[in-house]
Order: sequence, then C-alpha cells, then structure tokens
Amino acid sequence: MYKPKILVVEDDPAITNLIRTTLDTQEYQYHTAKNGAGALLDAVSYNPDVIILDLGLPDMDGVEIIRKVRGWSSVPIIIVSARSEDQDKVEALDAGADDYLTKPFSIDEFLARLRVALRRIRTDQTAGPAQSSLYQNGELRIDYAAGCAYMGGKEIHLTSIEYKLLCVLAKNTGKVLTHNYILKEVWGTALAADIPSLRVFMATLRKKIERDPSAPRYIQTHIGVGYRMIRQ
Repeated sequence: MYKPKILVVEDDPAITNLIRTTLDTQEYQYHTAKNGAGALLDAVSYNPDVIILDLGLPDMDGVEIIRKVRGWSSVPIIIVSARSEDQDKVEALDAGADDYLTKPFSIDEFLARLRVALRRIRTDQTAGPAQSSLYQNGELRIDYAAGCAYMGGKEIHLTSIEYKLLCVLAKNTGKVLTHNYILKEVWGTALAADIPSLRVFMATLRKKIERDPSAPRYIQTHIGVGYRMIRQ
C-alpha cells in the first residue's frame, strides 16, 4: 500500500517532533526541512504529496516559498503558523496555500486537514476525461457543460453570479478561498468594497443548496478570510 509522503518545513524542534510523532502514528512517510532553501530543494527532490509549512523561517518568509513552489507545482500546501492575524492568513492563501492552521493547534484537526488535502489529490488523479465536465459532492451535482446544478436530482435555479460562485468553490473543494480570490474569479476585481456583495450572494446561494443555511454542510465560512467547499 502506498504511504503518502509529507514534507514538513519547520524550524521549531518541539513543533517538528510533535508533527513527526503524529505522522508516525498514521504511518505516513515524511521528510523535514528547517529553512526555506532546504524546503525548495526537498520540494523537488522528495516530490511530496503534501507540504506542511511554517511561515516564520530563518532565511525567508513562508509566503515567498509558496509563490516559488506554485511556479511549477500544485502540491497541496498546509500552513501551520503562529501568525494569527487575518491579513497573514489572507496573504498566504492568496499566494497559493491550500489551508491554514494557527499554533497551537489540535492534532485531530491537523490530521483532518491533512486527510482533506490527500483526498483532493486522489480525486484529481482519478478524474478522467469523461468525468471532467461533471462534479459530484454528496447530493450536489454540477454539469459544467450544460451550465446546470442539481441537488438531490432536482435542478437548482441559480443566477449567473450564484452559479459562478458555486463553480469556483466546487473546483477548489477542500481549499479555503479568500475573499480576494473569489472576487477576482467571479467579478474580475478584488475591491474591499465588494466583499459585502459577495456575502449577500453567498447567503442566497446557501439558501438554495443547504437544507439548513444556519448549519451549512457544503459551504463553510472562515470568518475574516473567505469560504471553503466541504467534501461530503
């Protein structure tokens, strides 16, 4: 059985040991790097399935590493950082990170986020040409070719903006998408003044696809950061 390979980029020995112990219990393969230069070399030579990345490294900022890796790879990157400000999260996610955990973190949540990243890889690898125009997630189905969405077999009547929002979230299932990223993808701009409109459209979309919009199963809000489509 193939064991996923995890690259851990962390300069704090205590955090590194905690993550290593956690990965050992799950029988993941892993390699560690203590700085950005080593991380970039290992990202090529080790060919990891997922990168766990701290932002505060001794030789370069983690956001710079994200941008460099994204220049040639789509490997999932999960940030584990002591930086807890919304702006730090937004900057990292806009640069191309897939997820963000703030230290101190729950081991159970860390493993859950890691499983989400690995599931996305498997989904990407198994999706063939015949499946590329269809998206299925629980009861939600999108036919990209026809421009239609269905919930439980019944067509959902969406406005153009709602459909674009749904598609952006669906095509990035499991990833936290920042407000700026969504605004650029749907409206072509990323103005702070447009965020209230985004929230309104997201609320109307939720009413159409969620059984209980107050307890959403599909679209998760990350306050101050953005939204995520949850894999059912």
